[in-house]
Amino acid sequence: MSTRRDFFRTAAAGAAGAYAWPSLSPALRGSAPGRAAGVNLGVASYSLRKFTRPQAIAMVKELGITNINIKSFHLEQEGTPAEIKAGRMEFESAGLKIVGGGTITIHEDTDEYVRAVFEYAKASGFPLIVCAPKPEVVPRIEKFVKEYNIMAAIHNHGPEDQYFPGPKDVLAVVKDMDPRIGCCVDVGHTTRTGVDVVEAIAEAGPRVLDMHIKDLSDLMDRDSQVAVGEGEMPVVGLFKQLMAMNYAGYVNLEYEIFPDDPMPGMKQSFSYMRGVIDALSA
Repeated sequence: MSTRRDFFRTAAAGAAGAYAWPSLSPALRGSAPGRAAGVNLGVASYSLRKFTRPQAIAMVKELGITNINIKSFHLEQEGTPAEIKAGRMEFESAGLKIVGGGTITIHEDTDEYVRAVFEYAKASGFPLIVCAPKPEVVPRIEKFVKEYNIMAAIHNHGPEDQYFPGPKDVLAVVKDMDPRIGCCVDVGHTTRTGVDVVEAIAEAGPRVLDMHIKDLSDLMDRDSQVAVGEGEMPVVGLFKQLMAMNYAGYVNLEYEIFPDDPMPGMKQSFSYMRGVIDALSA
């Protein structure tokens, strides 16, 4: 495992060798074909769940980040169209790019219910919905993915998740579906299923539409979260794999600890991740 202590040695050695991986399909590239190798960092606003929308916006800007995946704490799913529009404008007027929303639980298998989720996503400007569905609802989600041209990324939640513990469980359900439905790989939950998270991402390939990143001092213990770079998460290997895949999505920091004072750990996490990206891009 690559930690902060051995990062520069590992990154320098690994940057010279690229993993062979086919390019993403145009449907998954969006508007970014031919972009420079790198990793697009963002913030999962769940990290800032104890703060109001204006406070969260100011904190994301303080982090030097422009990409945000919005949790309903900061843009109410139950809001009126006018309220959702006004909230969306607050993010956009501040110069933030809305790259998705969620996680949204989708357990009701009816057109009315699933359409309401996609209408909320459309009004909010989400190009992608991070969702936690029941498997039987996934075909209906695919139907609305096609209608709205909004991607759906199924979030895995580790051993406690009876439906989608890891990315491979998502793949088993979506493998023959529209390419705009796939995985939001939560790396912390993935490692707790006992698999190699880098290999899991390689296996998922173009079905990786989104990612939540965090670090754990014990890769099998959900309660051991630390700032990214301080634990055992193989961040160098993860980013090497994403670069080799020409991953066009976002790596959103989901910092779940110290909810009342998350900024020191979030700043440390982004500093480390930027260092990894700079070294691998050199």
